[in-house]
Amino acid sequence: MKTFKPRLKARLRKNRQVLNKNIDNFFGWVKGAKLVELKECNTEEDPVRPELDNKFRTGYGRKIYGVEYQGEIHAVMCFAYTNKIPKSVDELEKLSTDAFLQSAMRDQSGGQIAIAYTVWSKKKGGGKLIVKEVFKKIKKSNHLNRLITLSPLTEMATKFHNNNGAKLIQINETTQNFEYKVM
Repeated sequence: MKTFKPRLKARLRKNRQVLNKNIDNFFGWVKGAKLVELKECNTEEDPVRPELDNKFRTGYGRKIYGVEYQGEIHAVMCFAYTNKIPKSVDELEKLSTDAFLQSAMRDQSGGQIAIAYTVWSKKKGGGKLIVKEVFKKIKKSNHLNRLITLSPLTEMATKFHNNNGAKLIQINETTQNFEYKVM
């Protein structure tokens, strides 16, 4: 019985080392990843709004960002810049176009609110990472003062945003809006 206990402790110690090494490898890609602006994305990969084409995603006042690691995109987030909080995708299109045209006339950089309307990840940790990286970008900008989402009415969306520190600000007919504190 006494020889069994040291063997068990050794086995547990070895398994703990292997597990820690695997966890480091699993999330190791996060350290070398960077945020990049994309001209287009594979819309079929989008689990939230696959019906929106690249023309919509890069239209007036809208951009696509990705997290790139070793030449591959591992997470994607699409944004619109507005001056008001939209309650639907149609309203998002109108508000982002309006904010873009207003800013062009005033020689500014676009709307004051960044609206994230879709996000997805191909790799574990990518969703959280892209939210964090975009958050940093917004903090650095001098014209954006809010980060709001236009999320579907799903438990998954609610859980994702709550786990990442966002606060629910309104529930609409087909969407919900969360806000991430920029200050």
